[in-house]
Amino acid sequence: MSERDFPALCRMLQDPQVMYAWEHAFSDDEVRAWLDRRQGGYASRGYDYFLAVDPSTGEAVGQIGLLDEEIDGRHFVGLGYILCRDAWGRGYATEGARTMLQYAFEALGAEEVVATIRPENTASRRVAQRLGMALEGEYVKRYRGRDMVHLIYRARR
Repeated sequence: MSERDFPALCRMLQDPQVMYAWEHAFSDDEVRAWLDRRQGGYASRGYDYFLAVDPSTGEAVGQIGLLDEEIDGRHFVGLGYILCRDAWGRGYATEGARTMLQYAFEALGAEEVVATIRPENTASRRVAQRLGMALEGEYVKRYRGRDMVHLIYRARR
């Protein structure tokens, strides 16, 4: 993602319905920091979230990618996906996440990939299940001064 994607990121990350699992929509400054972290991921690891685009319209529909996920002091390749509300239910998350899993295993040589998902985020849980990821437990992630339970889904090579 680049600076030109800032408006599309705002559309996603500032929508309270899209961001309900984070329990707040982002401010402009938080979107800017998000974009900076994505660019930092590209520079340090060569991957991060990528903008997902509808091939027929060229419109941004979300972001899907791989990131560094820390769980209880251990680091994993993490899988993440965030879609614009008007893209929900159209298969973009499953298709994009499947591509990212394949990339993690084949190009990065990852032995496993995790997705950490809030229990109430049933749509994301269904995507993980469609990808064949197994629910393997839960942990607490500290975010904005709060402890938030996340489920751990895992795919192995």
